[in-house]
Amino acid sequence: MSIDPQTIENALQILEEEVVPAQGCTEPIAIAFVAAKAREFLPPDETVQKMVVRVSGNIIKNVKSVVVPGSGGMVGIEVAAAMGLLHGDASRDMMVISGITEAQMEEVRRWMRENLIEVIHENTPINLYVTVELHTEKSCISVEIKHLHTNITKITRNKEVVLEQPCNDGVFNTPAEQRQKLSVKLIYEIAQSIDIERVRPLLEQVIRYNSEIAREGLSGNWGVNIGRVIEEHIAEGFYGDDVRNHAAAFAAAGSDARMSGCALPVMTTSGSGNQGMAASLALIDYADRMGLDEEKLMRALFFSHLTTVHIKTRVGRLSAYCGVICSAAAVAGALCFINDKDFETVSHAIANTLGDVSGIICDGAKASCAMKISTTIYAAFDSYVLATHGKYLHGGDGIVAHDIEETLDYIGRLAHDGMRTTDEVIIDIMNGNKGLRP
Repeated sequence: MSIDPQTIENALQILEEEVVPAQGCTEPIAIAFVAAKAREFLPPDETVQKMVVRVSGNIIKNVKSVVVPGSGGMVGIEVAAAMGLLHGDASRDMMVISGITEAQMEEVRRWMRENLIEVIHENTPINLYVTVELHTEKSCISVEIKHLHTNITKITRNKEVVLEQPCNDGVFNTPAEQRQKLSVKLIYEIAQSIDIERVRPLLEQVIRYNSEIAREGLSGNWGVNIGRVIEEHIAEGFYGDDVRNHAAAFAAAGSDARMSGCALPVMTTSGSGNQGMAASLALIDYADRMGLDEEKLMRALFFSHLTTVHIKTRVGRLSAYCGVICSAAAVAGALCFINDKDFETVSHAIANTLGDVSGIICDGAKASCAMKISTTIYAAFDSYVLATHGKYLHGGDGIVAHDIEETLDYIGRLAHDGMRTTDEVIIDIMNGNKGLRP
């Protein structure tokens, strides 16, 4: 079918906004970005004596246990904020603290010993919220972000508003109506017909960045090393020497490295490096082992990343619903796509995955994210095989509907409404409140 050129342009714009490079887990990087931005409004002759960082519960959840890249193994809100304040470059967005040297980290550690950093859990319904206040003898600078990792909504200097712009939950750089026009079927049709040169630079960057950190995860000692352990046990015969095991290992290895502080950048999707790696690495490894040509891989990657964005838009940036489930569902559909299956099979594979692993929770960014990637990628391959054999979950089977778009609506309801209390309990547990019964 013929697709309106403006519809294709809209899809490309969404993809380019949502698939972007970042160094390290995106939540500590967001804190570093806000701190670096606040420093830009500081008078050059004034010295920060106190920094106050106000964050939502989901920010706490995703920063508490993940290593900040370039920090020498340090974790937490305080170090991310201090690195951004002293040596961050806000003009680089999610690459704000890339390239920090050990000498600079010595300065960061010294500053943290000598100055006060106060972290406040802000009582806000906004899942992604950060405000950094810088206090000197004469000045107070405040910068706020909401909903998106680099979306500055308010800047004040000595209580005078420098910038203020409204940002409602779900608002992106592209108008909401453009995203609402997306559907799995439309993405499938664009992926089949788009001039691949339009997306080649972006997808080459996805392949290069994400493959490099996955290879580091396979060779180095990072986190729980589930990617490397799977590969080692393939060699020993515990796992079979097949594309499913190798793909799960390759995808998980990237997260092994990234969650444990590897400074290599990744291409994120919908605000998450783990989602970006899950959406790409299994397909990259699969295409390589199956000898598929580059164009076929790129079309599958286009489908996978844009479908991840489409599903994740329903779920929201941060929630108790593990985001790599969205990517794995997209991968299941992309496996059908890359093997020339029809749209019906693609949609069944996506629904199979969502019906299988939608109970996986997000309990923060940490080493176990790699395990969740391997689990969901295994599910994606299973869902693909079932769909291609005419086996699929039917409408009315739990959260699965008769139509794939309706199923995605249900997933959004599950994440927003059904798991709101789950998220609160997870954050409470992570804050050390055991909630023991008498």
